[in-house]
Amino acid sequence: MDFSFTEEQQAAAEAAKGVFTAVAPDAVPSPALTAGAVADTFDRALWAKLADADLLSLLLDAHYGGAGLDAIALCLVLRESGRVLARVPLLENSAAAAVVQAYGSEEAKATLAARAGRGELVLTVAAHGRTGHDPAELAVTARRDGEAWVLDGVQTAVPWAYDADVTVVPAHTETGRTVLALVPRGHEGAVLTEQFSTSGERLGELRLESARLTARDVIDADGAWEWLRDLLATGTCALALGLGERVLRMTGAYTSEREQFGFPIATFQAVAVQAADRYIDLRAMEATLWQAAWRIASGAPGALPATGDVAVAKIWAAEGVRRVVQTAQHLHGGFGADVDYPLHRYHAWAKHLELSLGPAAAHEETLGDLLAAHPLA
Repeated sequence: MDFSFTEEQQAAAEAAKGVFTAVAPDAVPSPALTAGAVADTFDRALWAKLADADLLSLLLDAHYGGAGLDAIALCLVLRESGRVLARVPLLENSAAAAVVQAYGSEEAKATLAARAGRGELVLTVAAHGRTGHDPAELAVTARRDGEAWVLDGVQTAVPWAYDADVTVVPAHTETGRTVLALVPRGHEGAVLTEQFSTSGERLGELRLESARLTARDVIDADGAWEWLRDLLATGTCALALGLGERVLRMTGAYTSEREQFGFPIATFQAVAVQAADRYIDLRAMEATLWQAAWRIASGAPGALPATGDVAVAKIWAAEGVRRVVQTAQHLHGGFGADVDYPLHRYHAWAKHLELSLGPAAAHEETLGDLLAAHPLA
């Protein structure tokens, strides 16, 4: 079995490294130093560079100006993004454009997918539900009213909500189906309220009050939300992996230079063992990430659906990234608590990613249910 990446996937990763090399994570202040958001908007200059490098259209077909690549290629790019804490809606925009291409109306494909791939429009997804713990598709109701759809409900912690031109909102119908509504920013009946993440980024609570949308702005297709949800979760795992790898590298450099009793503390057994444990966490995060990304990309049949592989990846990412940053702060000593030092910002982002992924116990329960429903031979 060949576990290597294709030339196209490797080329996407190399292009991402070239773009993200100039990004300085410590150029943005820690959320502890700002009264509100760390910035008014995302990094527009970096966004333009990503568009020029064709990294916003990885999942789109050539017909829409894309590279026709898969979830693995996107995760390789997101891994590089996570290493520098890139302040761009790369995951949300890419995933939303891909679901519009795969399931949306011809008009939506023409007006949204291609333009999002070129960076002319910004798309995001409301995937956290009302509280961040309940299923996102149950937070909003969608009902037919003639040829239109009417939406009511609340989605919280919508990333880049104030910057996105269109937000993809999952909603449930009276028959229990899940549809995806493409809600333009400022649409009548859609109200945003400002929220902030632990990373200091501005989020939005999206309240829908009898918001009416035409049929062409609603995706009513089996499997659309499940595919989008799994892609978002797997992409978040890729961001966590890149962040964790950068933090462990920072820790290795610091402990190699910091001396106690005339020796670098990296030579002390207690320090080396902790660092080794976190390295094992990262390798487990990586293995489960590629398994989930491969399952999404290939649609390969198996005893378990993609949801099982995604659940395993989420368990390792949520637990692993937390352990990595906690150990890093411990081994950095006083520097780990210094809000002027870049590690503090990495910790804040790690907590945001961990909360976005949800508690490992919930994913373990999901995995248990899947195993019970699909017993292994």
